[in-house]
Amino acid sequence: MANYSVFDCTIVELDKHHSDRKGNLTVVENGATLPFDVKRVYYLYDVPGGESRGAHAHRELEQLIIAASGSFTVTLDDGHNKRTFFLNRPYQGLFVKPGLWRDLGDFSSGAVCMVLASEVYDAADYIRDYEEFICFKSSEK
Repeated sequence: MANYSVFDCTIVELDKHHSDRKGNLTVVENGATLPFDVKRVYYLYDVPGGESRGAHAHRELEQLIIAASGSFTVTLDDGHNKRTFFLNRPYQGLFVKPGLWRDLGDFSSGAVCMVLASEVYDAADYIRDYEEFICFKSSEK
């Protein structure tokens, strides 16, 4: 597995189709929009003000994190560097590589965080303890 850093993650512009009379439409398609096929979609909503989500890393999973409504921040950590992204546009997503710790916070009222994932849920892929994450990153070298 590659040893990714926070600088390998980027904001992806998704196709935005606009109609003056009918609003906007954004499309995500396997094999065209993302560098992975989507095997799982989930979303977070009704996150109370001041609360955070995430606080874990994935060994293999890739994700595209989208603010479908409202706004929130995503802070990525590779064990050496941290980088925070502010998401607030439904036609942009944060492409997160595997092996990075993530924290989501600063949710606006009514925010909806949609996540497109490269794999189905697998508890063994999660690293939920930060010290274990640091050991995992050390073993990648």
